[in-house]
Amino acid sequence: MDSLEIIKQISLSSPTKILLLVMDGLGGLPHPDTGKTELETAKTPNLDKLAAEGICGLSDPVSPGITPGSGPGHLALFGYDPVSFNIGRGVLEAIGIDFDLQAGDVAARGNFCTVDKAGLITDRRAGRISTEQCAELCRLLDGQVIEKVKVLVRPVMEQRFIVVFRGGDLAPDVSDSDPQQTGVMPKVITPARAPATITAIIANRFVAQAKATLSGHFPANMILLRGFSSRPNLPTMSEVYKLKPVAIASYPMYRGLARMVGMEVLQTGTTVEDEFKTLIKSYGDYDFFFLHIKGADSAGEDGDFARKVAVIEEVDNALPALIKLQPDVIVVTGDHSTPALLKGHSWHPVPLLLSSKWCRRDRVSQFSESACLSGGLGRFPATQIMPLAMANALKLMKFGA
Repeated sequence: MDSLEIIKQISLSSPTKILLLVMDGLGGLPHPDTGKTELETAKTPNLDKLAAEGICGLSDPVSPGITPGSGPGHLALFGYDPVSFNIGRGVLEAIGIDFDLQAGDVAARGNFCTVDKAGLITDRRAGRISTEQCAELCRLLDGQVIEKVKVLVRPVMEQRFIVVFRGGDLAPDVSDSDPQQTGVMPKVITPARAPATITAIIANRFVAQAKATLSGHFPANMILLRGFSSRPNLPTMSEVYKLKPVAIASYPMYRGLARMVGMEVLQTGTTVEDEFKTLIKSYGDYDFFFLHIKGADSAGEDGDFARKVAVIEEVDNALPALIKLQPDVIVVTGDHSTPALLKGHSWHPVPLLLSSKWCRRDRVSQFSESACLSGGLGRFPATQIMPLAMANALKLMKFGA
């Protein structure tokens, strides 16, 4: 019996409320000049107070040494084994923008990127072009028909877009064209098994045509595709946890992921202030709140240590408004680490704090990687965060006789 099935049997509905605050890419590495991570550098009196009143630790989104994508990282936070429930990025992005995925569709996440005259990638994000420019370029690529398969292209945000292949006998089991590094050429898309051969052929032809179409649109003169996938079926959080869950997230991918696990997704603005106001306004209507803050991850990916520090401080400054609501359980963590020094996701465990009336306090008095290392929760899988939150909200019955 898997852990979700156990939780499903012993969970119960109650009026207590859980707040899961996720600062995307929260974990970092020490700056060589100071020896402090972004979180340790930031002034965070409110997070420190929560840590001192609660219990802390470090979590592994997938397992030690494995660098997670955002999808697996968040699924683990919601209690779903990210290996068993491996959802492709394409599906998450598509659902996040309310695209009507149909049976048989294969979706992929796309980035507009920059390549030089030799075809080598110089910027995987095309300088983070505006969403408006992304929409214009998507219109140039949308609506092609290749081997009777229609190719639908829709903008997501900044350089991100989705491609949906519709029609024919398609399978999503193909490789990415995105090598996730610069200085190399985009990869050829290959099938992982025979039924996906036609998908790979069509996707490669689409990429080739996109390259020709975008040749005069520097810096967005090429595309990268990854996360080919079809829509799966997951048990919802209401079914498993007996919760009425809601998501407050500005980025489409995370909105899509929340919908995949049965959360209601609220409309909100793009700033930390916008998202906090949305949560406060809706506080009486739900008992589980997933609040996603993207800025720390974007800053880490850009190698901008100072900006990541600033995002963490902005969240801390806004936090008293949420604490004032007096949720029964507050969990603060990240979906993975994104150290500015690495300019990307990493395998490092993620700091976590849990504050509730019923937790056993440890001696941690600062919310940071080094402090959480000695926290009472120790180091544990991220899939165990939801059961801990549920237990501290008195939403789990006894298991067994």
